[in-house]
Amino acid sequence: MTKVALVTGGTRGIGESISRKLKDDGLTVIANYASNDEKANAFKEETGIDVIKWDVSDYESCSEQIKIIFEKFQKIDILVNNAGITRDAPLHKMTVENWNKVIDVNLNSIFNMTSLIINKMRENTFGRIIHISSVNGQKGQFGQTNYAATKSALIGFSKSLALESATKNITSNVVCPGYINTEMVAAIREDILKTIVDSIPAKRLGDSDEIADLVSYLVSDKASYINGATLSINGGLWMD
Repeated sequence: MTKVALVTGGTRGIGESISRKLKDDGLTVIANYASNDEKANAFKEETGIDVIKWDVSDYESCSEQIKIIFEKFQKIDILVNNAGITRDAPLHKMTVENWNKVIDVNLNSIFNMTSLIINKMRENTFGRIIHISSVNGQKGQFGQTNYAATKSALIGFSKSLALESATKNITSNVVCPGYINTEMVAAIREDILKTIVDSIPAKRLGDSDEIADLVSYLVSDKASYINGATLSINGGLWMD
């Protein structure tokens, strides 16, 4: 039976590449998105992947949409927690609104999505959960106390979940991309981006397809013994 994968933030950037790759692997893919209907609809028309709009930081919206997916497909075998935002500022200039928004979207959404799916995975004795973190969750970054805090928290969440669910044939792993050639990175000021690229041993930005290939492997049967792991893919920018 075809496996069903749900990718949050799955119509743009890294999430788009993951959705495309998993579909190419033969999976049934549902891509969540929060905004940009035009891009999502174009993505659906081009790929044939189902897209569903909802705010993953809202528990009730997650509950409602996941119930609909379960009713249609009876299961969700693979969850890729990819959705994320930035609201950058040094802590002494950060507003409580920008702190809370990043916490809600990047971290609380992980509880919302995973807690609503985990019991069905346990019942089916199968699950693959991937959390997309960041190199800045590993090493920190100026102006990103909110973002780095959320991305670091995913690592502890994932390891704990792996311990809780391993006997049910469920794996929980983290992928920490470095600077990837996406819209989010393209928005960085040109001189700052050049400094970042110069600091990367590979001397280039990563490609979102490289992240998708790693996720594809982690959700496959070949990776069933990888659990609670944190995998870095950053061109050598951070080695830990």
